[in-house]
Amino acid sequence: MNTADYAAKLALDWGEDNHAFVLQMQGGSREKGTIPAYAEVFHRWLDELGKRCAGRPIAVVVEAGRNAVVHALFEHPSLTVFPVHPAASKRFRKALIPSGAKDDIPDADLLLTLFEHHHDLLRPLIVDTQATRRLELLVIARRDAVDLRTLLSNQLNSALKTYFPQALDLFGDEIYTPLPLDFLTRWPSLATAQAARPATLRQFYHAHNSRRPALIEERLAVLHTTRPLTTDDAVIEVGILHTRMLVAQLRPLQKAIESFEERIAEAFAAHPDRALFCNLPAAGPALAPRLLVAFGSNRARYPSASSLQKYAGVAPVREKSGRQMWTHWRWNCPKFLRQSFVEWAGCTIPKVAWAKTYYRRQEARGVGHQAILRGLAFKWIRILWRCWQDRVPYDENRYIEALTRHHSPDLGPCLFSR
Repeated sequence: MNTADYAAKLALDWGEDNHAFVLQMQGGSREKGTIPAYAEVFHRWLDELGKRCAGRPIAVVVEAGRNAVVHALFEHPSLTVFPVHPAASKRFRKALIPSGAKDDIPDADLLLTLFEHHHDLLRPLIVDTQATRRLELLVIARRDAVDLRTLLSNQLNSALKTYFPQALDLFGDEIYTPLPLDFLTRWPSLATAQAARPATLRQFYHAHNSRRPALIEERLAVLHTTRPLTTDDAVIEVGILHTRMLVAQLRPLQKAIESFEERIAEAFAAHPDRALFCNLPAAGPALAPRLLVAFGSNRARYPSASSLQKYAGVAPVREKSGRQMWTHWRWNCPKFLRQSFVEWAGCTIPKVAWAKTYYRRQEARGVGHQAILRGLAFKWIRILWRCWQDRVPYDENRYIEALTRHHSPDLGPCLFSR
Protein backbone atom coordinates (compact mmCIF):
# COMPACT_ATOMS: atom_id res chain seq x y z
CA MET A 1 0.00 0.00 0.00
CA ASN A 2 1.10 3.54 -0.51
CA THR A 3 0.68 6.30 2.07
CA ALA A 4 -2.44 7.68 0.34
CA ASP A 5 -4.28 4.40 0.99
CA TYR A 6 -4.26 4.94 4.75
CA ALA A 7 -7.11 6.82 6.39
CA ALA A 8 -4.62 8.16 8.93
CA LYS A 9 -0.91 8.10 9.68
CA LEU A 10 0.13 7.96 13.32
CA ALA A 11 3.60 8.25 14.84
CA LEU A 12 4.16 7.24 18.46
CA ASP A 13 7.05 7.95 20.78
CA TRP A 14 6.60 5.45 23.59
CA GLY A 15 7.23 6.57 27.17
CA GLU A 16 6.93 5.23 30.70
CA ASP A 17 4.35 7.83 31.80
CA ASN A 18 3.02 9.24 28.53
CA HIS A 19 3.01 8.33 24.86
CA ALA A 20 3.67 11.28 22.55
CA PHE A 21 1.77 11.14 19.25
CA VAL A 22 1.54 12.96 15.97
CA LEU A 23 -1.55 12.11 13.92
CA GLN A 24 -2.39 13.10 10.38
CA MET A 25 -5.82 12.26 9.06
CA GLN A 26 -6.13 11.91 5.31
CA GLY A 27 -6.20 15.42 3.83
CA GLY A 28 -5.89 17.07 7.26
CA SER A 29 -3.18 18.80 9.25
CA ARG A 30 -1.06 17.19 11.92
CA GLU A 31 -2.50 16.76 15.40
CA LYS A 32 -0.04 16.50 18.28
CA GLY A 33 -0.35 15.52 21.92
CA THR A 34 0.27 12.92 24.58
CA ILE A 35 -1.67 9.94 25.89
CA PRO A 36 -1.31 8.71 29.49
CA ALA A 37 0.52 5.37 29.53
CA TYR A 38 -2.40 3.42 30.99
CA ALA A 39 -3.61 0.40 29.02
CA GLU A 40 -7.32 1.28 29.26
CA VAL A 41 -6.72 4.92 28.25
CA PHE A 42 -4.46 3.96 25.35
CA HIS A 43 -6.90 1.34 24.01
CA ARG A 44 -9.84 3.73 24.37
CA TRP A 45 -7.94 6.38 22.39
CA LEU A 46 -7.14 3.86 19.63
CA ASP A 47 -10.79 2.71 19.56
CA GLU A 48 -11.92 6.30 19.04
CA LEU A 49 -9.33 6.75 16.29
CA GLY A 50 -10.67 3.62 14.58
CA LYS A 51 -14.18 5.07 14.66
CA ARG A 52 -12.94 8.37 13.19
CA CYS A 53 -11.43 6.39 10.33
CA ALA A 54 -14.56 4.24 9.91
CA GLY A 55 -12.50 1.04 10.20
CA ARG A 56 -10.20 1.94 7.30
CA PRO A 57 -6.48 1.05 7.60
CA ILE A 58 -4.24 3.24 9.75
CA ALA A 59 -0.43 3.31 9.48
CA VAL A 60 1.42 3.48 12.80
CA VAL A 61 5.12 4.34 12.92
CA VAL A 62 7.00 3.48 16.10
CA GLU A 63 10.62 2.98 17.10
CA ALA A 64 11.51 -0.71 17.03
CA GLY A 65 12.25 -2.48 20.26
CA ARG A 66 10.82 -4.78 22.90
CA ASN A 67 8.33 -2.22 24.19
CA ALA A 68 4.86 -2.92 25.47
CA VAL A 69 3.12 -0.50 23.10
CA VAL A 70 3.64 -2.85 20.12
CA HIS A 71 1.69 -5.61 21.86
CA ALA A 72 -1.14 -3.14 22.47
CA LEU A 73 -1.17 -1.98 18.83
CA PHE A 74 -1.74 -5.50 17.55
CA GLU A 75 -4.98 -5.66 19.53
CA HIS A 76 -6.45 -3.33 16.87
CA PRO A 77 -6.79 -5.06 13.45
CA SER A 78 -7.05 -1.83 11.45
CA LEU A 79 -3.52 -0.76 12.46
CA THR A 80 -0.48 -1.55 10.33
CA VAL A 81 2.70 -1.13 12.37
CA PHE A 82 5.90 0.14 10.73
CA PRO A 83 8.92 -0.26 13.05
CA VAL A 84 11.86 2.11 12.63
CA HIS A 85 15.29 1.06 13.85
CA PRO A 86 16.44 3.30 16.74
CA ALA A 87 19.71 4.01 14.92
CA ALA A 88 17.81 5.12 11.80
CA SER A 89 15.53 7.49 13.74
CA LYS A 90 18.52 8.88 15.66
CA ARG A 91 20.45 9.63 12.47
CA PHE A 92 17.38 11.10 10.80
CA ARG A 93 16.89 13.40 13.79
CA LYS A 94 20.55 14.39 13.72
CA ALA A 95 20.34 15.17 9.99
CA LEU A 96 17.32 17.46 10.44
CA ILE A 97 18.19 18.85 13.87
CA PRO A 98 21.97 19.33 14.02
CA SER A 99 21.73 20.96 17.46
CA GLY A 100 20.86 17.55 18.95
CA ALA A 101 17.71 18.88 20.65
CA LYS A 102 15.38 16.05 21.61
CA ASP A 103 11.81 15.90 22.86
CA ASP A 104 9.05 13.31 22.63
CA ILE A 105 6.54 15.12 20.40
CA PRO A 106 9.20 16.45 17.97
CA ASP A 107 10.61 12.90 17.83
CA ALA A 108 7.17 11.54 16.88
CA ASP A 109 6.90 14.32 14.29
CA LEU A 110 10.21 13.21 12.77
CA LEU A 111 9.05 9.58 12.67
CA LEU A 112 5.97 10.62 10.70
CA THR A 113 8.09 12.70 8.31
CA LEU A 114 10.40 9.73 7.82
CA PHE A 115 7.43 7.51 6.99
CA GLU A 116 5.89 10.02 4.56
CA HIS A 117 9.07 10.54 2.56
CA HIS A 118 10.68 7.10 2.85
CA HIS A 119 7.78 4.69 3.37
CA ASP A 120 9.14 2.48 0.59
CA LEU A 121 12.17 1.69 2.79
CA LEU A 122 10.05 0.59 5.75
CA ARG A 123 8.43 -2.81 6.06
CA PRO A 124 5.25 -3.48 8.03
CA LEU A 125 5.65 -5.62 11.12
CA ILE A 126 3.97 -8.98 10.61
CA VAL A 127 3.08 -10.98 13.69
CA ASP A 128 4.33 -14.55 13.64
CA THR A 129 2.19 -17.51 14.66
CA GLN A 130 1.23 -17.82 18.31
CA ALA A 131 3.27 -21.03 18.64
CA THR A 132 6.39 -19.24 17.40
CA ARG A 133 5.80 -16.14 19.52
CA ARG A 134 5.31 -18.24 22.64
CA LEU A 135 8.55 -20.10 21.99
CA GLU A 136 10.38 -16.87 21.20
CA LEU A 137 9.27 -15.20 24.43
CA LEU A 138 10.23 -18.29 26.41
CA VAL A 139 13.77 -18.52 25.02
CA ILE A 140 14.30 -14.77 25.53
CA ALA A 141 13.04 -15.00 29.12
CA ARG A 142 15.32 -17.97 29.76
CA ARG A 143 18.32 -16.10 28.35
CA ASP A 144 17.56 -13.09 30.57
CA ALA A 145 17.36 -15.42 33.59
CA VAL A 146 20.62 -17.14 32.65
CA ASP A 147 22.33 -13.75 32.30
CA LEU A 148 21.07 -12.82 35.76
CA ARG A 149 22.30 -16.15 37.14
CA THR A 150 25.74 -15.47 35.66
CA LEU A 151 25.80 -12.02 37.25
CA LEU A 152 24.84 -13.37 40.69
CA SER A 153 27.26 -16.30 40.38
CA ASN A 154 30.12 -13.91 39.60
CA GLN A 155 29.15 -11.80 42.60
CA LEU A 156 29.10 -14.90 44.82
CA ASN A 157 32.54 -15.91 43.56
CA SER A 158 33.80 -12.44 44.32
CA ALA A 159 32.24 -12.40 47.81
CA LEU A 160 33.81 -15.77 48.73
CA LYS A 161 37.24 -14.62 47.59
CA THR A 162 37.15 -11.85 50.21
CA TYR A 163 36.93 -14.19 53.21
CA PHE A 164 36.47 -17.88 52.21
CA PRO A 165 38.30 -18.55 48.90
CA GLN A 166 38.81 -22.23 49.82
CA ALA A 167 35.09 -22.77 49.19
CA LEU A 168 35.74 -22.56 45.45
CA ASP A 169 37.87 -25.73 45.70
CA LEU A 170 35.18 -27.62 47.60
CA PHE A 171 32.69 -27.79 44.70
CA GLY A 172 32.64 -27.46 40.93
CA ASP A 173 32.60 -24.39 38.71
CA GLU A 174 28.79 -24.19 38.51
CA ILE A 175 28.29 -22.38 41.79
CA TYR A 176 24.53 -22.02 41.20
CA THR A 177 23.87 -25.78 41.45
CA PRO A 178 22.40 -27.43 44.59
CA LEU A 179 25.71 -28.75 45.97
CA PRO A 180 27.47 -25.34 46.33
CA LEU A 181 24.29 -23.58 47.46
CA ASP A 182 23.51 -26.22 50.09
CA PHE A 183 27.14 -26.30 51.24
CA LEU A 184 27.24 -22.53 51.76
CA THR A 185 23.89 -22.62 53.52
CA ARG A 186 25.24 -25.12 56.10
CA TRP A 187 28.84 -23.92 56.24
CA PRO A 188 29.11 -20.29 55.10
CA SER A 189 32.66 -19.82 56.43
CA LEU A 190 35.92 -21.76 56.70
CA ALA A 191 35.59 -22.01 60.49
CA THR A 192 32.12 -23.59 60.32
CA ALA A 193 33.23 -26.03 57.60
CA GLN A 194 36.37 -27.04 59.52
CA ALA A 195 34.24 -27.67 62.63
CA ALA A 196 32.16 -30.25 60.75
CA ARG A 197 33.04 -33.94 61.17
CA PRO A 198 34.64 -35.63 58.11
CA ALA A 199 31.87 -38.24 58.18
CA THR A 200 29.23 -35.48 57.98
CA LEU A 201 30.99 -33.90 54.99
CA ARG A 202 31.30 -37.26 53.22
CA GLN A 203 27.61 -37.91 53.78
CA PHE A 204 26.81 -34.44 52.38
CA TYR A 205 28.78 -35.10 49.18
CA HIS A 206 27.17 -38.52 48.75
CA ALA A 207 23.71 -37.01 49.16
CA HIS A 208 24.54 -34.58 46.32
CA ASN A 209 25.70 -37.36 43.95
CA SER A 210 29.39 -36.55 44.40
CA ARG A 211 30.64 -40.05 45.20
CA ARG A 212 34.18 -40.31 43.88
CA PRO A 213 36.23 -41.20 46.99
CA ALA A 214 39.45 -39.65 45.68
CA LEU A 215 37.74 -36.32 44.94
CA ILE A 216 35.99 -36.24 48.31
CA GLU A 217 39.23 -36.96 50.18
CA GLU A 218 41.01 -34.29 48.13
CA ARG A 219 38.38 -31.74 49.13
CA LEU A 220 38.53 -32.76 52.79
CA ALA A 221 42.31 -32.40 52.72
CA VAL A 222 41.98 -28.89 51.32
CA LEU A 223 39.45 -28.03 54.01
CA HIS A 224 41.42 -29.32 57.00
CA THR A 225 44.93 -28.26 56.00
CA THR A 226 44.23 -24.77 54.70
CA ARG A 227 44.83 -21.50 56.53
CA PRO A 228 42.14 -18.77 56.73
CA LEU A 229 42.59 -15.85 54.37
CA THR A 230 41.61 -13.53 57.22
CA THR A 231 40.58 -13.76 60.85
CA ASP A 232 39.04 -10.29 60.87
CA ASP A 233 35.55 -10.81 62.32
CA ALA A 234 34.19 -7.71 60.57
CA VAL A 235 35.22 -9.02 57.12
CA ILE A 236 33.94 -12.53 57.84
CA GLU A 237 30.62 -11.36 59.30
CA VAL A 238 29.78 -9.13 56.33
CA GLY A 239 31.06 -11.78 53.90
CA ILE A 240 28.70 -14.37 55.38
CA LEU A 241 25.73 -11.97 55.13
CA HIS A 242 26.62 -11.19 51.50
CA THR A 243 26.99 -14.88 50.68
CA ARG A 244 23.65 -15.77 52.27
CA MET A 245 21.92 -13.00 50.32
CA LEU A 246 23.32 -14.24 46.99
CA VAL A 247 22.55 -17.90 47.79
CA ALA A 248 18.96 -16.91 48.63
CA GLN A 249 18.65 -15.27 45.19
CA LEU A 250 20.33 -18.02 43.20
CA ARG A 251 18.26 -20.88 44.59
CA PRO A 252 14.81 -19.77 43.28
CA LEU A 253 16.39 -18.35 40.13
CA GLN A 254 17.83 -21.76 39.24
CA LYS A 255 14.39 -23.34 39.76
CA ALA A 256 12.83 -20.68 37.52
CA ILE A 257 15.36 -21.44 34.77
CA GLU A 258 14.51 -25.14 35.01
CA SER A 259 10.82 -24.23 34.75
CA PHE A 260 11.51 -22.15 31.64
CA GLU A 261 13.42 -25.06 30.13
CA GLU A 262 10.49 -27.42 30.74
CA ARG A 263 8.08 -25.00 29.06
CA ILE A 264 10.49 -24.47 26.16
CA ALA A 265 10.73 -28.25 25.63
CA GLU A 266 6.92 -28.51 25.59
CA ALA A 267 6.45 -25.57 23.21
CA PHE A 268 9.23 -26.81 20.91
CA ALA A 269 7.82 -30.35 20.80
CA ALA A 270 4.39 -28.96 19.77
CA HIS A 271 5.72 -26.59 17.09
CA PRO A 272 4.94 -27.51 13.44
CA ASP A 273 8.53 -26.76 12.33
CA ARG A 274 10.17 -28.82 15.06
CA ALA A 275 11.32 -31.53 12.62
CA LEU A 276 13.51 -29.03 10.76
CA PHE A 277 15.55 -28.13 13.85
CA CYS A 278 15.37 -30.98 16.41
CA ASN A 279 18.10 -33.09 14.78
CA LEU A 280 20.53 -30.37 13.77
CA PRO A 281 24.09 -31.31 14.77
CA ALA A 282 25.12 -29.97 18.20
CA ALA A 283 21.90 -27.95 18.60
CA GLY A 284 20.48 -29.74 21.63
CA PRO A 285 17.53 -28.70 23.81
CA ALA A 286 18.80 -25.14 24.35
CA LEU A 287 19.92 -24.09 20.87
CA ALA A 288 17.40 -25.93 18.66
CA PRO A 289 14.42 -23.83 19.90
CA ARG A 290 16.50 -20.64 19.55
CA LEU A 291 17.31 -21.51 15.94
CA LEU A 292 13.65 -22.20 15.22
CA VAL A 293 12.53 -18.79 16.49
CA ALA A 294 15.44 -17.16 14.65
CA PHE A 295 13.79 -18.21 11.40
CA GLY A 296 10.17 -18.04 12.56
CA SER A 297 7.19 -19.39 10.66
CA ASN A 298 6.67 -16.65 8.06
CA ARG A 299 8.58 -17.82 4.96
CA ALA A 300 8.10 -14.43 3.27
CA ARG A 301 9.95 -12.57 6.03
CA TYR A 302 13.37 -13.55 4.68
CA PRO A 303 13.07 -13.78 0.87
CA SER A 304 16.73 -14.85 0.59
CA ALA A 305 19.44 -16.29 2.80
CA SER A 306 21.28 -13.00 2.39
CA SER A 307 18.41 -11.05 3.98
CA LEU A 308 18.67 -13.17 7.14
CA GLN A 309 22.47 -13.10 7.15
CA LYS A 310 22.38 -9.31 7.13
CA TYR A 311 19.57 -9.00 9.67
CA ALA A 312 21.27 -11.44 12.05
CA GLY A 313 24.51 -9.46 11.85
CA VAL A 314 26.79 -12.22 10.54
CA ALA A 315 27.16 -10.74 7.05
CA PRO A 316 30.12 -8.31 6.91
CA VAL A 317 29.64 -4.65 6.00
CA ARG A 318 31.77 -3.17 3.25
CA GLU A 319 32.44 0.57 3.14
CA LYS A 320 34.08 2.41 0.27
CA SER A 321 35.23 6.00 -0.04
CA GLY A 322 37.31 7.03 -3.02
CA ARG A 323 40.15 4.55 -3.35
CA GLN A 324 39.76 3.28 0.18
CA MET A 325 37.66 0.25 1.02
CA TRP A 326 37.32 -1.58 4.31
CA THR A 327 35.20 -4.35 5.75
CA HIS A 328 33.89 -4.59 9.29
CA TRP A 329 31.32 -6.56 11.20
CA ARG A 330 27.73 -5.38 11.51
CA TRP A 331 27.15 -3.26 14.61
CA ASN A 332 23.38 -2.71 14.49
CA CYS A 333 21.61 -6.05 14.70
CA PRO A 334 19.55 -8.11 17.17
CA LYS A 335 22.36 -9.27 19.49
CA PHE A 336 20.52 -12.33 20.83
CA LEU A 337 19.79 -13.49 17.27
CA ARG A 338 23.43 -13.18 16.24
CA GLN A 339 24.52 -14.87 19.46
CA SER A 340 22.23 -17.83 18.70
CA PHE A 341 23.75 -18.44 15.27
CA VAL A 342 27.36 -17.82 16.31
CA GLU A 343 27.10 -19.93 19.47
CA TRP A 344 25.59 -22.82 17.56
CA ALA A 345 28.17 -22.53 14.75
CA GLY A 346 30.91 -22.91 17.37
CA CYS A 347 29.23 -26.03 18.77
CA THR A 348 29.17 -27.68 15.30
CA ILE A 349 32.96 -27.53 14.82
CA PRO A 350 33.79 -30.71 16.78
CA LYS A 351 30.64 -32.47 15.52
CA VAL A 352 30.61 -31.70 11.77
CA ALA A 353 33.64 -32.64 9.69
CA TRP A 354 33.27 -29.94 7.03
CA ALA A 355 32.79 -27.26 9.72
CA LYS A 356 36.00 -28.43 11.44
CA THR A 357 37.84 -28.30 8.10
CA TYR A 358 36.54 -24.78 7.47
CA TYR A 359 37.65 -23.66 10.93
CA ARG A 360 41.17 -25.07 10.55
CA ARG A 361 41.55 -23.62 7.07
CA GLN A 362 40.54 -20.12 8.26
CA GLU A 363 42.70 -20.43 11.36
CA ALA A 364 45.72 -21.27 9.18
CA ARG A 365 45.10 -18.04 7.26
CA GLY A 366 45.36 -16.07 10.51
CA VAL A 367 41.65 -15.27 10.89
CA GLY A 368 40.53 -14.64 14.49
CA HIS A 369 38.32 -17.08 16.37
CA GLN A 370 35.19 -14.90 16.51
CA ALA A 371 35.51 -13.92 12.85
CA ILE A 372 35.73 -17.61 11.91
CA LEU A 373 32.59 -18.38 13.92
CA ARG A 374 30.70 -15.56 12.18
CA GLY A 375 31.89 -16.89 8.83
CA LEU A 376 30.74 -20.38 9.74
CA ALA A 377 27.39 -19.01 10.94
CA PHE A 378 27.12 -17.25 7.55
CA LYS A 379 27.48 -20.61 5.79
CA TRP A 380 25.07 -22.39 8.15
CA ILE A 381 22.35 -19.74 7.63
CA ARG A 382 22.56 -20.27 3.88
CA ILE A 383 22.14 -24.04 4.38
CA LEU A 384 19.32 -23.79 6.92
CA TRP A 385 17.48 -21.12 4.95
CA ARG A 386 17.15 -23.55 2.05
CA CYS A 387 15.98 -26.32 4.40
CA TRP A 388 13.52 -23.91 6.02
CA GLN A 389 12.09 -22.71 2.71
CA ASP A 390 11.72 -26.24 1.33
CA ARG A 391 10.61 -27.69 4.70
CA VAL A 392 13.27 -30.39 4.39
CA PRO A 393 15.50 -31.32 7.37
CA TYR A 394 19.26 -30.86 7.02
CA ASP A 395 21.02 -33.92 5.57
CA GLU A 396 24.80 -33.85 5.98
CA ASN A 397 25.42 -36.51 3.31
CA ARG A 398 23.42 -34.49 0.80
CA TYR A 399 25.39 -31.35 1.67
CA ILE A 400 28.72 -33.15 1.32
CA GLU A 401 27.64 -34.35 -2.12
CA ALA A 402 27.00 -30.71 -3.06
CA LEU A 403 30.43 -29.71 -1.72
CA THR A 404 32.00 -32.50 -3.79
CA ARG A 405 30.27 -31.34 -6.97
CA HIS A 406 31.59 -27.82 -6.42
CA HIS A 407 35.10 -28.99 -5.41
CA SER A 408 34.79 -27.06 -2.16
CA PRO A 409 37.96 -26.52 -0.08
CA ASP A 410 35.83 -27.35 2.98
CA LEU A 411 36.16 -31.02 2.00
CA GLY A 412 38.93 -32.47 4.13
CA PRO A 413 40.54 -35.91 3.64
CA CYS A 414 37.98 -37.51 5.98
CA LEU A 415 35.16 -36.35 3.76
CA PHE A 416 36.80 -37.38 0.48
CA SER A 417 37.12 -40.89 1.87
CA ARG A 418 33.34 -41.16 2.01
